Amino acid sequence: TPLRSTCAQGYVAYTRASLQMETFDEPPKTGTTIVACVYDGGVVLGADTRVSTGIYVSNRASDKMTVLADSTVMCRSGSAADTEAVAKIVRYHVEQIGMERDSPLDVKTVAQISNQINYQNKSANHGAGLGAYMIIGGWDSNKGSQVYSCTAGGNMISTRWTTDGSGSTYIWGFMDDGFRENMTREECEAFVTAAITLAMSTDSSSGGCVRLNTVNAEGIHRKFVKPGELSPAYGELAMTARHGHVGASGGMVL
Repeated sequence: TPLRSTCAQGYVAYTRASLQMETFDEPPKTGTTIVACVYDGGVVLGADTRVSTGIYVSNRASDKMTVLADSTVMCRSGSAADTEAVAKIVRYHVEQIGMERDSPLDVKTVAQISNQINYQNKSANHGAGLGAYMIIGGWDSNKGSQVYSCTAGGNMISTRWTTDGSGSTYIWGFMDDGFRENMTREECEAFVTAAITLAMSTDSSSGGCVRLNTVNAEGIHRKFVKPGELSPAYGELAMTARHGHVGASGGMVL
């Protein structure tokens, strides 16, 4: 009927307009939570593992931290494509300069290389610049434990602790109140894990598991914290041992 045909045409036009508005006109919104904190003798860097594009979770167990040198780690937030590209370029320069000097680069130099790439590409992505918000942390014999916050515009700030990503909005106060100097390695790892867990409970774009990279004079030590090992926050239900296991009848128990 004419009425049905008119309704169908209107629905098709609305669907096309919605897809054009949501898919093509606006960039996908990405979210994450990354944290870095100095302790007495090293640095702990941590991140959640959820990769999201809008409301769609594309990866729930990703690794958002990249080793740039023997004692330097980068935490990545923002555009996954931009941050991965920056990390690869930085690693290339670090290896080349290291061979020329015949010595490993210190943490600050690695952070400066990362920062310069961001600053020199402010006209990328049609003038929007790189969507790369990074935290560089590590340990070297010159300055010991170091953390640098590198923004997309090319700013580099040396700090004792920092956080970035969509989940960072919810934990700035928690970290400012909970951080203290001369923490032990165990205390710092627990502090970073608690901060990321809190962000994951509030920020829908952060979630999954928690990955930690502890950097000290002995090298880089990686740790993976499963969801069942994280403490519930803000009324979350604790994960039971039966979740995802096969029941006695052979069916999946959820």
